[in-house]
Amino acid sequence: MKHLAAYLLLGLGGNTSPSAEDVKGVLSSVGIDADSDRLDKLIKELEGKDLQELIAEGSQKLASVPSGGGGGGGAGAPAAGGAAGGEAAAEEKPAEKEEEKEESDEDMGFGLFD
Repeated sequence: MKHLAAYLLLGLGGNTSPSAEDVKGVLSSVGIDADSDRLDKLIKELEGKDLQELIAEGSQKLASVPSGGGGGGGAGAPAAGGAAGGEAAAEEKPAEKEEEKEESDEDMGFGLFD
């Protein structure tokens, strides 16, 4: 992914046919080492192809992919069974919010340039 991102940045910068060395230069400028095997494969796959055409073709393919939607809403809150039950439910809610917050802060196991 990092190789493709660097390749596309070079394309946006006006380099219509970036070389492996060009991509390595972009990646090294931000402290990232390029994987030569993957980079060579990317360059080989994109050689002689127009980036704008590839992006347009990809957009058309993605347009035909079902994107889901129609998922049900969240479950409703349970009804309180009295004053004591309502207080207990109120005490539990902040704990649930903290857990959700912790989960969303966790690293998903990958980085932007991995």
